[in-house]
Amino acid sequence: MTQEQTIENAVRDRYGARAKNLDSASCCGPSNVDDLLSHGYSREEVGPLPESAIVMAAGSGNPTALGMIRTGETVLDLGSGGGIDVLLASKRVGMQGKVIGLDMTKEMVQRASDSAQKLGLQNVEFKLGEIEEIPLEGESVDVIMSNCVICLSPDKKHVFQEMFRVLRRNGRLAIADEVALKPFSNEEKADADKWCSCSSGAITGLEYVRGLEEVGFMDVLVKPLERGGGYAGTGVLSAFVSATKP
Repeated sequence: MTQEQTIENAVRDRYGARAKNLDSASCCGPSNVDDLLSHGYSREEVGPLPESAIVMAAGSGNPTALGMIRTGETVLDLGSGGGIDVLLASKRVGMQGKVIGLDMTKEMVQRASDSAQKLGLQNVEFKLGEIEEIPLEGESVDVIMSNCVICLSPDKKHVFQEMFRVLRRNGRLAIADEVALKPFSNEEKADADKWCSCSSGAITGLEYVRGLEEVGFMDVLVKPLERGGGYAGTGVLSAFVSATKP
């Protein structure tokens, strides 16, 4: 088994277990309303959501707000987890739009689907799949958002390529993620536990910019989130990554 496969399996197991046990620790995140508020969500946004969606939330920020999602757009959430960002984005796109959540764990997909059903949402869909091989046609979405997930991928180059492929022209990225303060050592990158905790799999802001530009994105910006981000001793900080497909 390669190191990439080991990491991928560890991530799948960690978050599959989290979906089964709502009290388990998340990688970087919120598990109650106060924590969500500190991550850029508003009380008005999270108030109507099912408790299960709030408890399952784990992320770096609020990509639905940072991405300025508009009515009628088709939005893809990479690593949608418990579905909180999909549920919020569904209100922004309205019935003329659609939001698709993609997650690698069937347990998370089921949890998120249950939450959407509780809210009676008709403009959302949750799919099982990997962000390195997005199960969508090319040029089929307007916005790609993601929340503390790309840092978990052991093959970010393919993630970047896939994002570029499925975005329409002038489509954009709205990503909240963990960014490394400096490159991690090979030994740290091989530590599956640290990787699953959203630290040793993170890349630097410069690596993010270069990686996205190499596959064709323009206007790439990596901006630390105002709340300070970061977690003591982890070597990472939370940032908002935006870019456009020309």
